[in-house]
Amino acid sequence: MTAHENLFDRRLFLAASGTLALAGQGARAQEPKRDSPRDSTPAAPTRPLSDTIAEFVVGFDPASLPPIGIERARLAFIDTLAVMLAGSREEGAGIVREMVRQEGAAAQVCVIGQRLRTSPQLAALANGVAAHIMDYDMSSLLGQPTAPIIPALLPLAESTGATPAEAVTAFIVGFEVCLKFARAAPEQSSLGGWHAVSSIGTIGAAMACARLLRVRREQVADILGIAASLSGGLSANFGTMTKPLHSGASARNAILAVSLGRSGFTANAAALEHPISGYFRAFNRGTKVSFDPFSELGGRYDIVERGFKPKRYPCGGLGHTAIDATLELRNEINVADVTAIKAGITRYAASRIGAKYPTSIESAKFSMPYLAAYTALYGPPMLAAFEPAAIADESTKALAHKVSVAVDPQFADVLNESPARVVVTLGDGRRVERTRYYASGTPQAPLTTEQVEEKFFSCAQRAVDKGAAARIFAFLNRLDREPSFDPLWASITP
Repeated sequence: MTAHENLFDRRLFLAASGTLALAGQGARAQEPKRDSPRDSTPAAPTRPLSDTIAEFVVGFDPASLPPIGIERARLAFIDTLAVMLAGSREEGAGIVREMVRQEGAAAQVCVIGQRLRTSPQLAALANGVAAHIMDYDMSSLLGQPTAPIIPALLPLAESTGATPAEAVTAFIVGFEVCLKFARAAPEQSSLGGWHAVSSIGTIGAAMACARLLRVRREQVADILGIAASLSGGLSANFGTMTKPLHSGASARNAILAVSLGRSGFTANAAALEHPISGYFRAFNRGTKVSFDPFSELGGRYDIVERGFKPKRYPCGGLGHTAIDATLELRNEINVADVTAIKAGITRYAASRIGAKYPTSIESAKFSMPYLAAYTALYGPPMLAAFEPAAIADESTKALAHKVSVAVDPQFADVLNESPARVVVTLGDGRRVERTRYYASGTPQAPLTTEQVEEKFFSCAQRAVDKGAAARIFAFLNRLDREPSFDPLWASITP
């Protein structure tokens, strides 16, 4: 074992074995089947949702959480800091950084992975884009709705001097609120067309920030109403730089909502459940909605019962089962003998995953022909697979022309997972196939200790040197026990 392996708390891998995710990634293809239009917004709850949420945000006691919840929160910080550091080196993150620099805001807090200090809101914007730009951040229900939480919490913690334990508690609050929204409206992404990173993540991140700043209970309703009006995000922008912009804008808007709400800026206390023009009416018109999950706040914890899925590959999660299946077939085929590769996926996955060869790094992350061809030729599509040289590779292009994508009738309408069947036809007529129902990183196929650790260091070392990466890793592994964030701030800039 290396020195940094010894630093890693092995208990963290309980987190990987208890996670559950419905990833919502991909580019464009078929639209999922829709039911006939209907107004399914339920009757107003007997108690205002803002009241229920406020009680949880203000009253949550981390001591009531089973230890696995804290373990998973630490793993979330480890995974998110890693992809944020790596993402800070992407082109889109650089464009946002320059925009932030030109704003000339007061140099209050650091931007993760950058030699730049700015205001908390602008740092949250840059952090959020970096965290999501490689599509390597952790998944949970409806994709990655929790993506903006940590990018917003870190600059807020630095500006207020909050402790790591307080930030961990705030993350759990935001995570729980996000997943209650996802469970309340499970078709918001698949049928509604919204990107949950923004439509849900803005609200969850705002509640996390509200907890970190210890806002008064009566202020939470205004913050919720403001955050609900700042939510959005269209799935049509998958495969472009605007997809990670959703995460950055959500992180920034979360701080904006809290800053305004705690200062007396008002919003409708019934902005969520208002029957004519409320959040659920607007975002989930014609799809299933239930307010029941909110009654579980503070009683049953999604971070314990459902968790999240750390991604093995830095690309759209709905294609990960097809990648896994292709990897399993590599030892049975000679790529030179391949005449066709068919990827059978779900209808929802087909609405997000592209069937054309990519024209950019962003579109490569949602291109099934590219992902299948690269995997068959070179193995797991890790960070190097999403560089211009890899996309321009002539061997990959040639094999990708033999890849087709179709909805598999056996699991066409599955939503809770993203199964895939990959069938390879060889020159002598033989056909070999593999079906993967669960992707790497799910509780049925958890990442190994080595895979999680390898991901952290391969990501972090794109922005900082090996020594700094080891210090960050050690700090995050004992995050909830650290008295101050100061050692982290000193290590996360180049």
